[in-house]
Amino acid sequence: MLPNTGKLAGCTVFITGASRGIGKAIALKAAKDGANIVIAAKTTQEHPKLPGTIYTAAEEIEAAGGKALPCAVDVRDEQQINNAVEKAVEQFGGIDILVNNASAISLTNTLETPMKRVDLMMNVNTRGTYLTSKACIPYLKKSKIAHILNLSPPLNLNPLWFKQHCAYTIAKYGMSMCVLGMAEEFKGEIAVNALWPKTAIHTAAMDMLGGSGIESQCRKVDIIADAAYSIFKKPKSFTGNFIIDENILREEGVKNFDVYAIKPGAVPELKEEKPQPPPKPRSGAVEETFRIVKDSLTDDVVQATQAIYQFELSGEDGGTWFLDLKSKGGNVGYGEPSHQADVVMSMSTDDFVKMFSGKLKPTMAFMSGKLKIKGNMALAIKLEKLMNQMNARL
Repeated sequence: MLPNTGKLAGCTVFITGASRGIGKAIALKAAKDGANIVIAAKTTQEHPKLPGTIYTAAEEIEAAGGKALPCAVDVRDEQQINNAVEKAVEQFGGIDILVNNASAISLTNTLETPMKRVDLMMNVNTRGTYLTSKACIPYLKKSKIAHILNLSPPLNLNPLWFKQHCAYTIAKYGMSMCVLGMAEEFKGEIAVNALWPKTAIHTAAMDMLGGSGIESQCRKVDIIADAAYSIFKKPKSFTGNFIIDENILREEGVKNFDVYAIKPGAVPELKEEKPQPPPKPRSGAVEETFRIVKDSLTDDVVQATQAIYQFELSGEDGGTWFLDLKSKGGNVGYGEPSHQADVVMSMSTDDFVKMFSGKLKPTMAFMSGKLKIKGNMALAIKLEKLMNQMNARL
């Protein structure tokens, strides 16, 4: 873990989406120095699945040694952003650092992404970042520290990052393009950088997307908070960079990254993969997996799931398989289901066996391109929960 130096004492940090997760972790790291934190986030009342509000975050920030200003802000609303900026300047005398963390996510392909969701991602991620930056820049220009940090990925035009979730990538790359443009526009006045994790980061939102058990393959939010802190310590000349959390911490002298792992030694990297022929699975492994799944089926499981899954498996022992959790008693088998599938999953046979035995999380497989999903994403997540129950038997 990166130690605090006290450098941010008295600085004002404006953070969007700071009521929980990564935003709150960055806020708490700065608060330990005695910073003033503006919590610009939407949640004023507890969400049933996502814990934390702007008020609970404010309590934690003050307990950590900082001063907090909770502001109810939807980053899509220009008036709310302007009001929060005015309040921050009125209370703390200026703004030194802006963290554009608020984001909407939907890891769905083009035909499966409703326009309402597309608009949300574009308006929160790209437009919200642009708008909040625009409102803060006049005050940042007056600061000695003057940093904008966007939580967004390096601009990599490899189609791998677009093919599974085109709209989401466009919206996040919009945030990264703000870095590219504003770093050049305000060179010498404001440092503008992007920060992105090397691995998946465990937050309540990730739990909701990935289901229980996903956390073992993630790192704690602390790694992003430490990386952000190390960026804030740098001069204004450090600008226009697309930073990966682990890389900057290695430069800071951090060697042990297991301290950031939820489950030390179990964190896979989200990295580009060169296409490789799928490794040969164990003989008849797919058939054996489906046999165990069939033995596990109960009327309760069928009643709770109510979906038909089709699997398009490449490699040895592959082909089309189905899992019917709609018909009475449920059914599995080789070939297409008798009724249209609600979800079609495509992957290699080896990854299929790993997925059902708990060695590969569907969310991680999907994000890294190993698993393609067509159809109802909510039902796909239901299947992941079912897999967790079966893991002990596979």
